Amino acid sequence: MNMEGFAEYARTMARYNAWMNARLYDCCAGIPDAERKRDVGAFFKSIHGTLNHLLVGDRIWMGRFTGQPFVVKSLATELHADFDDLRRERAATDTAIGSWVAARQPGDFAGTLTYTTIVNPRTMSQPLWLPVAHMFNHQTHHRGQLTTLLMQRGIDPGVTDLLAVPPPG
Repeated sequence: MNMEGFAEYARTMARYNAWMNARLYDCCAGIPDAERKRDVGAFFKSIHGTLNHLLVGDRIWMGRFTGQPFVVKSLATELHADFDDLRRERAATDTAIGSWVAARQPGDFAGTLTYTTIVNPRTMSQPLWLPVAHMFNHQTHHRGQLTTLLMQRGIDPGVTDLLAVPPPG
């Protein structure tokens, strides 16, 4: 794999991640708290549960990437019951992801990451680029679920395509 190209991919995905998260939180802000938390049968039950899971996942991965583990009992651990707190921490985590990616040299992504999985704990070692790509793919997967949950409520999140992300700066 071309690590220079991957570094640019990671920077682009970090911008996309922050842009989409801000847009989805804007869409979710007008939904009453009880409705955001209502179990609608999604992977993580509700809109709130899905937003929370995205933050949990990103913090777990960033902890692994930075060597400062983020420990939770499960992938559904609620980090913040209050929407405004969750939103603030989401924005802070998106900033941290962007800063971490920007600080990486292309060759850094060729290094090895060793970590312990949470579900069915086992030690894994992989080239860093693969878990980084997974983190961004995971975000996109669950944001797709969120856009469906929003559309079911008549809330159109607008264009969600990677190609629509504003350029840097």
